[in-house]
Order: sequence, then C-alpha cells, then structure tokens
Amino acid sequence: MSFYESVYIARPDISAAQVEALTQSLTGVVEENGGKVTKTEYWGIKSLAYRIKKNRKGHYSLLNLDAPPAALKEMERNMRLSEDIIRYMSVRVDQLEEGPSIVMQNKSGRDRNRDRNAGFKASAAKKADDAGGNEKADRRTETGGAQTETREAQTETREAQTETREAGTET
Repeated sequence: MSFYESVYIARPDISAAQVEALTQSLTGVVEENGGKVTKTEYWGIKSLAYRIKKNRKGHYSLLNLDAPPAALKEMERNMRLSEDIIRYMSVRVDQLEEGPSIVMQNKSGRDRNRDRNAGFKASAAKKADDAGGNEKADRRTETGGAQTETREAQTETREAQTETREAGTET
C-alpha cells in the first residue's frame, strides 16, 4: 500500500462539526476499500488566495492515508460529488509524518506568541497607569494645543488680509 496526504477545502458556510462529519465519511470510504487513515487534522477556516466557486474562505482539513490507489481514487470521486468540498489535492509521499503537520505547529506557535504578547501588553498598560497616565493621551493633548495655536495664527492672518483688502477698496 502507498502513503498519501490529502487536503480538502470545504465551504465556509458549513459548521466545523459538519466538516468533521465529512472527514469521518471520507475515512469510512477509505476503510471500505482496504486502506486506513492514520491521522486527521482540522486546520480551521482560512482565507483563500483567490475566489473558488464564489468563496473567499474555507475549512481546511488534512488526511494522512495508508491505502491502495483504488481507495484513494474512490475517496477523490466522493470528494468531487460532494457539494460541500470546493477543492482537494492528494499527494503521494514516501512516508507519513508522525507528529502534527507544519500548519498545526505554526498555529500553536502563533497561539503561544499571542499569549506572550497579551501578557506583555497587559503589564505595559499597568506600568503606564502606575507611572501616572497614558502617554498617547498626553501626546494628543500637546498636539491639540499646537494645532489650536496654528489655527489662531491662521485666523489672525486672514483677518489682517481682509482688512488690507477693505482698506484698498475704500481708496
């Protein structure tokens, strides 16, 4: 039997539970034809690089297969017939990955960074409050004062020009 990685994109308007049910039905098709699914991953809803069948997003899911070519062919036939699957791709590989795929590794890395950044932002905000206020608000006040002075100077200049014109028309 050969090893395959198969990724499919499902329509964005179906739920994640329906995507899992779709994955289970595809797993059943593979097992009926003498193969087995070694790993399934749900990558979540992601933006597409371009529109596919009027969709800009889709649910991504990965299946690692240890199956004969006939089982893969039957699974792909079922994917073509399904209205919920908008695109799929299956690739033959020399061996299957044991751990999480690179997409899931990046996703967990982003989650860790997000948690770390959230903690940093919260501590920075607390330090700013403890230090006596918000620097951005102070900068806005300073800028606002400078803008007010500039507007007053422009108004005085316009008034002087208007007086000069009026004096020139009276003569």
